[in-house]
Amino acid sequence: MIKTENVSYVYQPSTPFESAALKGASLEIEDGSLTAVIGHTGSGKSTLIQLMCALLKPTEGRIFIDGEDITAKGADLRAVHRKVGLVFQYPEHQLFEDTVYKDIAFGPKNMGLDEKDIDERVRESARVVGLKEKHLDRSPFDLSGGQKRRAAIAGVLAMNPKVLILDEPTAGLDPKGRDDILGIIKTLHKTRSDMIIIFVSHSMEDVAKTAENVIVMNDGGVEMHCSVAEAFTHAERLQEIGLNVPQITLLTDRLRSAGIKLPEHIYTVDYAAKAIAGLVKGGDGDV
Repeated sequence: MIKTENVSYVYQPSTPFESAALKGASLEIEDGSLTAVIGHTGSGKSTLIQLMCALLKPTEGRIFIDGEDITAKGADLRAVHRKVGLVFQYPEHQLFEDTVYKDIAFGPKNMGLDEKDIDERVRESARVVGLKEKHLDRSPFDLSGGQKRRAAIAGVLAMNPKVLILDEPTAGLDPKGRDDILGIIKTLHKTRSDMIIIFVSHSMEDVAKTAENVIVMNDGGVEMHCSVAEAFTHAERLQEIGLNVPQITLLTDRLRSAGIKLPEHIYTVDYAAKAIAGLVKGGDGDV
């Protein structure tokens, strides 16, 4: 479990440029959860995940990973970095080896694993993200944009983290590439049931069709931490703090206002399709 207690973080303290990025953020994320972090620019979402990875140390408050206080004096940060894997935004920019295989193997090799274990991790991680055997011997720079993103994710997965954090994992991808990466996230959630998966997004559409839970950040604090379904019961509040709700939610809200008996708080196309199909068949739209 990840737990934060009254965590605050101030950039450039005691200077004219002092800025509070987080203000007393407290939350708990259970093992096996698939959680999205969303918020407007400057809401604190990126700072939050960097603190969870121990890349930053909070100005105030404490953070626990599996019951261990990673903010305590003398905490083993190398162990934290092995337990918590971070996939940066545009991670393909960090590929540097001459083959995809070597890039994925870099982390396990630095963990001191033997060649057999490294090979197993490389091939399994590549398989999970949809890379084929033929890709492993290629230069990462010969891959497509989506394949590079997959290779970078595989390099983090090969370290077998307890927590996987992805910062804007679909940034810069075309619609197919975006759907592919979101599909990988959902597959990981199904196949690695004990892993905590957290992804930062600016897209409520991606959150609606991928995540189970959502942390909504606003002005350095946790505005909401709940299921995705519950979050969309507060669609007006989400819009007030600068977040766009899915287009399908806006459409079905308008249909309901026009007298069509649809359920409230529809937030995925599949859900809307089932509800409308129920009406066409003579039901009341409930699914």
